[in-house]
Amino acid sequence: MGAAPLSAPSLGRALRALREASGLTGDTVARRASMSAGKLSKIENEKVRPSVQDVDLILTALRVSEEAKDEFIATARAEATEATAWRLLRRMGPWKHQNTIKAIEASTSVLRLFQGQLIPGLLQTPEYMTAVFGLPPALPDETRARTVAARVERQAVLYGTGRSFRFLICEHVLRWLISEPTVMALQLDRLVSVSRLPQVSLGIVPIGSRMPDFPMTCFSLHDDRLVIVETFHSEITTTDPKDVQLYADTFDRFSEVALYGDPMRTLIEHVRDELLRQQESH
Repeated sequence: MGAAPLSAPSLGRALRALREASGLTGDTVARRASMSAGKLSKIENEKVRPSVQDVDLILTALRVSEEAKDEFIATARAEATEATAWRLLRRMGPWKHQNTIKAIEASTSVLRLFQGQLIPGLLQTPEYMTAVFGLPPALPDETRARTVAARVERQAVLYGTGRSFRFLICEHVLRWLISEPTVMALQLDRLVSVSRLPQVSLGIVPIGSRMPDFPMTCFSLHDDRLVIVETFHSEITTTDPKDVQLYADTFDRFSEVALYGDPMRTLIEHVRDELLRQQESH
């Protein structure tokens, strides 16, 4: 049997003890977990309460056993659903948040991502990213450039081995003009190109299909351990098994009505051609 679940007030101290037992320095663990050494120190000294993402990244950096990981994650579930306001992420530096997501994706074997709002970040062109981060409240030019660069760097994970990526995008996302039609057309060409990667599965949920559910928000499933949900005001993280299963079931329902392979690519190319004709008419 494992040890009794840790009490919430001792979580930071327990993480520090685990790191010290591993022989790793705080700088090494912080670097592996894509966080600053200062933040790790505050977590270990219980000046900052770690989020579920923080705990997961630290444990992954420490390469602890699954048994130990389960114990710590069980403790983190005392407040399993956490919301981080976008305004706080902006204040901390949105490019740093891109690095956090990069670390989570690097430790994910199977990523399932549903999008009813925007093209998924891993599939975006730099021009599309620039347009996204220019939407209200727009990022300052320097911050936007750093954030775009960090998101582009994240995309390297698509070309590695040992992982699979399953994307579902609602058709209306392809048609929303967040930028001029030529930028959108290039973005759609990018989707067609990435869809041919052997480790990538891309499905488009067509407008003409009967919807199996309401596409209320976008979310990403990281294996069967973590869900990240985006709302207008915050990013919500949950590791509660019931929540994870709910989103897994939702993903499966939408995947059943999605188009894949050549029919999917034909639809994307049709929308692209419509956008280019729209551009020419103006």
